[in-house]
Amino acid sequence: MKLFLSGYGQMGRMIEALALARGHEIIGRGDIDDLSAYDTAPAADACMDFSGVGARKPLAAYIRRTKTPLVSGTTGLSQPDMDELQALSAVAPVIWTANYSLGVAVLRRMLRDYAPALRDWDKELVEMHHNRKADAPSGTAKQLLHDLDPQETAQIVHGREGVTGARSKNEIGVFSLRGGSVAGEHTVYFFGEDEMLSLTHSASSRRVFAAGALRAAEEIAGKPPGSYTLEDLIF
Repeated sequence: MKLFLSGYGQMGRMIEALALARGHEIIGRGDIDDLSAYDTAPAADACMDFSGVGARKPLAAYIRRTKTPLVSGTTGLSQPDMDELQALSAVAPVIWTANYSLGVAVLRRMLRDYAPALRDWDKELVEMHHNRKADAPSGTAKQLLHDLDPQETAQIVHGREGVTGARSKNEIGVFSLRGGSVAGEHTVYFFGEDEMLSLTHSASSRRVFAAGALRAAEEIAGKPPGSYTLEDLIF
């Protein structure tokens, strides 16, 4: 495949190395330090976007101009940013997810399929990342929270302190741990009467995210315009 890289930080470089090892070709690179690259880059089989919010407008212009399929993993986006990604799906196939790990995709499917059976149990979510991560909770944690509470009826509690009283049956606690070089770990806890179930996904390096993004690019290339999920492409 011919790939255009939007964002050339740690993830962009890792995707490039994996792509070249698989025989793909990098036809261009754009980043917030080189926004002009978006204006001249040719169409590609897929655009791999791990840039930043500062590249949103030139990236959108590139996708509209070339109709290149977009594989985006940029986090920290506002609702208008997400709305713009959705609008791009009218002219090109688009996938956005905060986590391209295939294991996380399976975990999300498990939560949607089986969490309703434990609807009366208490639920908590704990995520941990390296000490350089800027946002909390993680984008993946927010996705898992949506899978636990798709109707958004639960009271979300970010940490607890002081005399909080008894835990509400309608609340979900979300906790963010930061330290060291942890690539990413997410655990969903279910607490029942005299029993507990926990589901954990751990990433030992960011390579799993780059590999998953490449898998998504290979699957989305050639598809018609529309908004896709990782589950759409791998299941």
